[in-house]
Amino acid sequence: MTRRTIRCAIYTRKSSEDGLEQEFNSLHAQREACAAYVASQKGEGWTLLPGHYDDGGISGGTLERPALQRLLVDIDEGRADQVVVYKVDRLTRSLADFAKLVERLDRAGASFVSVTQSFNTATSMGRLTLNVLLSFAQFEREVTAERIRDKIAASKKKGLWMGGNVPLGYAADGRTLKINEEEAETIRLIYDLYLQRGPVRAVKQQLDQRGLKTPVRTATTGRRSGGVPFGISHLHYILSNPVYAGKTRHKDKVYDGQHEAIIDEETWTRVQQMLEVKAWNGSIRKRRAKHPSPLIGKLFDETGDRLTPSHANNRGVRYRYYISHRLTKQPRKLANDGWRLPAPELEKTISSAVADHLQTTTFAGLVEQPSAAEFAEITERLEQLSSGNAGDIAAQQLLQLVARADIKAGQMVIRLSPEALASAINIKQERIRTDALLFSVPFRIRRKGVEARFDTGKETPEVDMALLRNVAKAHRWLEMLKQGQSFAEIAEQEKLSARRVQQLMDHAFLAPDITRSIIAGKQSHGLTTEYVQRSEIPENWAEQRKLLAAISTDVGLTNFPKSKLLALK
Repeated sequence: MTRRTIRCAIYTRKSSEDGLEQEFNSLHAQREACAAYVASQKGEGWTLLPGHYDDGGISGGTLERPALQRLLVDIDEGRADQVVVYKVDRLTRSLADFAKLVERLDRAGASFVSVTQSFNTATSMGRLTLNVLLSFAQFEREVTAERIRDKIAASKKKGLWMGGNVPLGYAADGRTLKINEEEAETIRLIYDLYLQRGPVRAVKQQLDQRGLKTPVRTATTGRRSGGVPFGISHLHYILSNPVYAGKTRHKDKVYDGQHEAIIDEETWTRVQQMLEVKAWNGSIRKRRAKHPSPLIGKLFDETGDRLTPSHANNRGVRYRYYISHRLTKQPRKLANDGWRLPAPELEKTISSAVADHLQTTTFAGLVEQPSAAEFAEITERLEQLSSGNAGDIAAQQLLQLVARADIKAGQMVIRLSPEALASAINIKQERIRTDALLFSVPFRIRRKGVEARFDTGKETPEVDMALLRNVAKAHRWLEMLKQGQSFAEIAEQEKLSARRVQQLMDHAFLAPDITRSIIAGKQSHGLTTEYVQRSEIPENWAEQRKLLAAISTDVGLTNFPKSKLLALK
């Protein structure tokens, strides 16, 4: 019997460029070890392909690596049967990326082997072991990122400079800053003009008339920037940056810095007071704008229908809503499956969801091929953007990042705009990882009278005491019935009508898991004591679960008919 030949391709990778110039570097060592392993499996039909697939100086947090992409193309076209690496993290450090790679290898009928970890993906045990190892690799990467963030926070608390773009007016000096006198004069002029002239736009006009431009700077990559007129946003950043008052900022906290101030304390305080007053007036004007709904054109329901802004006035108070567009064209009674959502609560829910997503997405998971030099600056920008989501201005900024939100019963899918996100963290749009732009959150509505409150899965369980009391009563009465008492006797003892006792008895026949969820405050959102009394609760527990799951997900729909719910049995 002829043994099948397995064509092996060796892949090597090194994260940094250190040592790559050496005659024998890490990539050579990895390939040598892999080649020896392939040679040891010659009896199994393994043969080494001559091609080299080496990625030097590229992070394992991305799949956009030239040699790796070339290898995957060769596998797709049937030129290789097996990928051999020195260690699993040489191929990838991401579980999500690994899942994509394994799926692609499976489609091509290929497998994956690690030399130092004796397993391969051709077996189920090999896949299990590999997933475990990758989980630890990803955990290690995230822990490292947390340590770096903690170190940055501790250093900034001491007033140290932690890198990134050096502010205009300063030059980097180790872990601190020193004043660049020529640029510092421009900073002082900007502050003086703002105090004299007022609006930032007037300051820009004065600077343009004087022919002042931003300094030209050359990055380590050779890219030149600057040499252009000051922009309004740049001027606002300069006027609000505490670094010029000798301080350093981390997230929403400001600490005394170890560098010399360009602007004295009195001038700094006056400028901040003026900025705060103008920001307040600006927010008032925005609220009075013709279209105060920041999510206009971005919301869609489960049918693909766009949600459009609407409002109602009651005793001089204006209430804003987002409603399914079909509700604006046909009578409410005919459009019983459309959404009518309170706008302020929905906007707050979405801005909080975006903030949580940015906080939980690792730096490497957001940006393609991040460098160590970029880490401090972009991480700080992300944390500043996502940590202040309680404020009106920060919430508006977060909502500007949303390109689209699809709402359906039980879930909301949000897609971020790569252009807006790239602009917010000051990087090129093509470096934003597309898989980090799309995420989903649970989405249900709890109703308390006329009040609607959104539930995205983070709320603390809230026990419905009326429902819980009636469940307890019903179980106690059921025991009394088993002991021979009649409904009339129970009603007399409880000082209730016999009809009332019979109405509440359905609470005793709920499935055990449903009863436990009521005790924990985690019952279906539409399950209330009123619903149990007015509805036909099926005796079969499986049918109960199906029915109560339906009212849980459909409680957000306007006028959802009871007949449709009961039909789900």
